[in-house]
Order: sequence, then C-alpha cells, then structure tokens
Amino acid sequence: MQNNYEHESVFPFFALVLALSIPFWILGVIKPIELLPGLPISALGAFAPALAALILIYKKDRFSGVLHLLQRSFDFKRIKNKIWVLVAILIYPAITVLAYEVMHATDKSLPNPTPLTLAIFPMFVVFFIAASGEEIGWSGYATEPLQHRWGTVTAGILLGLFWSVIHFIPLRQAHRSVEWIAWWSLGTISLRMILVWLYNHSGRSLFAAAVFHATINLCWQLFPIRGSFYDPRVFGLLTLCFAIAILAAERLIPKGRMYAA
Repeated sequence: MQNNYEHESVFPFFALVLALSIPFWILGVIKPIELLPGLPISALGAFAPALAALILIYKKDRFSGVLHLLQRSFDFKRIKNKIWVLVAILIYPAITVLAYEVMHATDKSLPNPTPLTLAIFPMFVVFFIAASGEEIGWSGYATEPLQHRWGTVTAGILLGLFWSVIHFIPLRQAHRSVEWIAWWSLGTISLRMILVWLYNHSGRSLFAAAVFHATINLCWQLFPIRGSFYDPRVFGLLTLCFAIAILAAERLIPKGRMYAA
C-alpha cells in the first residue's frame, strides 16, 4: 500500500496535533512531576503526532490505512542499503561526542559522561517507542506532502519549527529559560532537516527516522549528569553545522556516488 497523502494539506494535521497536546500541557500543570530528570509529564504529548495522523487516516482509509501506518514503524525492509541504519544510529552520538569535547575544552570541570552499561538497551526501547509516536506523524504523515509542495529543505525547516513550538510549554514546565529554549529550537529545526534527509535516503523508512530520534533522547540522558550539563547553544550550533554540511554534500556530490538507498 502506497502513501496516499502526498498531495494532502498538512494544516488539519498541525491543528489536530496542537489540540491533542493541550490536555497533556494541562496535565503538566495539575501534576508537575518528572518522568525523567528534565522531562515533565506533559512530554507524553509526544504521542499527539501519531494520534493526529491515525485519526486523519482513519477518516480517509479506515482501519486498513491505520494498520498500514502502524506497521511502518517497523518497516526495516524499506531500507535497501542497510548502511542507513548505521547512519541513523551514529549521527547524533557523533554530534554529542563533539559537543562534549567542545564544552570540556572550555570547562575542565565538566563531569565525565555516564558509563555505558546494559541499562542503555531498555532505555533505548522506551525512547524508540516514544520516538515512533512522533515519527508516525512527522515523518509518516506530514513530511511527504510538505516536500511535494515546498521541497526537502523547506519541509525540514517548517516541520522543525512546528516540532519546536509544540515543545515550548513542556520546556517551560521543565523550568527552561527563554534563551535555553531558543538555542534548543535551533538544534531541533536542524535535527528535523537531518531527519527529512535520512527519511528520504533510507527508503522513506519510519523505522530509520524513529531510531535516529531515539538516539537524540538517549544521548541527552547519557550526557553528564542525566542531561543536566546539556548546553543547547553548543548542541544547536553543531547540529546546524552538521545539517548544512549534509545538505551541501547532497547538492555537490553526484547521488550515484554518495548514496545507494
């Protein structure tokens, strides 16, 4: 079954994501507790994009469309060249290691990263489930119609902007400053540009997008100490540089030589 939403307007999707997020924001006010350090309960709104996409698809294609989209969370077979799985796994850890080295060079008191143990595997599974809740909507429903109308780069920027905005209230509930959120948003928009690029070259795989998304949250929790030393300015600028480099290479290097998706 092919994606039938390439020519659809994404405005109803964005509006529905916003509406479905509001109850989670209210929950964050009523129950100001953290799921993880720096992660308020309102972060459960991560499942709003999937809910919005599934509701809209059900209206059009009923249960067959819903089942198809849910199955795409494990569409590993779409990835013809499995190197893209490795790319999805390694990009953000590379950014994280570089960010740590930059921060350590300017602040020698920066603690050591959390040692890697077997505990990272169940943590990754949880983050993968949450990431799938977002990517079913962002990648599976909204990316292709936006690309069809605006092109890859603009689609990434527009999705990244909305992705950032939908997190503003949870971030404020986590007591983040306006400056912190601004730098974080720069990194988030850049990440979405990378995600759209990865989605396209992995055979439009939701699995690859969710794996990449899960590594973002995993690296944040492994950064000293449980992300408390995370600097959105450093991460935002480095991620932007990665996004620019990737998209520049996309234009300069012949696809036949650089990609084999």
